[in-house]
Amino acid sequence: MDERRYELPEELEEFRALVRRIAEDKIAPRAAEIDETDEWPEDVYRILVENELMGVGYPEADGGSGGGALAFGVFIEELSRVSAGVSLTPIVSKLGVIPLMLAGTDEQRRAMTMGICRGNILMSYALTEAGAGSDAAAMTTRYERDGDDVVLNGTKRFITGAGVSHAYLVFATFDTALRAKGVSAFLVMRDDAGVSFGEPEKKMGIKGSPTREVILDGCRIPAGRMVGEEGTGFSIAMRTLDHSRPVIAAQAVGIAQGALDLALTYGSEREQFGERIVDFEGIRFMLADMAMKVEAARMLTYRALAACDAADPRMAFHSSVAKCFASDAAMAVTTDAVQILGGYGYVREYPAERFMRDAKITQIYEGTNQIQRLVISRELLKLLD
Repeated sequence: MDERRYELPEELEEFRALVRRIAEDKIAPRAAEIDETDEWPEDVYRILVENELMGVGYPEADGGSGGGALAFGVFIEELSRVSAGVSLTPIVSKLGVIPLMLAGTDEQRRAMTMGICRGNILMSYALTEAGAGSDAAAMTTRYERDGDDVVLNGTKRFITGAGVSHAYLVFATFDTALRAKGVSAFLVMRDDAGVSFGEPEKKMGIKGSPTREVILDGCRIPAGRMVGEEGTGFSIAMRTLDHSRPVIAAQAVGIAQGALDLALTYGSEREQFGERIVDFEGIRFMLADMAMKVEAARMLTYRALAACDAADPRMAFHSSVAKCFASDAAMAVTTDAVQILGGYGYVREYPAERFMRDAKITQIYEGTNQIQRLVISRELLKLLD
């Protein structure tokens, strides 16, 4: 058996090392401050742009540096190892542009993708509403045609990047009674008339990444800004999540790895009863369990990212498995890291508590882990048909 097939290609490992150096040298020193102030770190975003990292995972023909989903996942994993909040800058732009890659026109896709890669555009994905979270088809944001225009009215909730992003992939319905069949997707710009934003949410974690409402009040846009065919928006939204869930898994793996690294370092330096605490069997067993969870999560995540690159027909299954397992693992690993650091794990002098707070959201967004288990079971049952 050739065990090398379980390793990433050499060029991806070299890329990982490059991102890790940038993350440790330029982003890690700002991570605690970003978490404390919860301010959008324009300077850190510019570091990503200047190092051409915002183009990772996008086709070269559209201005990107290539690499596909797997390279993008490695990129996000390494950023999340030092700051999950910072990792959301490229994550949410990719999330916003995926619908254009799946169903948009060449003009729509290229304009947004090139802008993202060059550092001129940030995107957001506007699906969730106050009464339409897991039940996305229950959305009440409406659109109606008016000549050559479309007019949108409604409020999107918990939108990552809202206010900072220049472009928004908005989902709205023609008729709420039609549920999923009435939903279409639209490209809305921040400076369009009728677009405004709510107050920033005060979140438990992922600080430095703004989360606000996107308010559409008589927002008039050209009908040509519809993405895909009318009535296909819900399908586009769900297909998008199949591609984005492995990215959240990669974020979770990065958070968990950062917590494990911290626990190992602290445990090798901290002494009690005249011994390093890593020499106590109880701590060693905890570290072993943490390492197993991280490694298993990483392999499932890479498998799902590879499925995205290969357009695997079981992509939905692999994506949900990776997202669910990795985020559960991240929550368990970060909780154990706090325990190993003891009192220091509970205070902000060390990043253990930040890792723990950041890990929690990975079990919630891109579909709660309860929803992931429904998706996984549904995909399993398809095999019986």
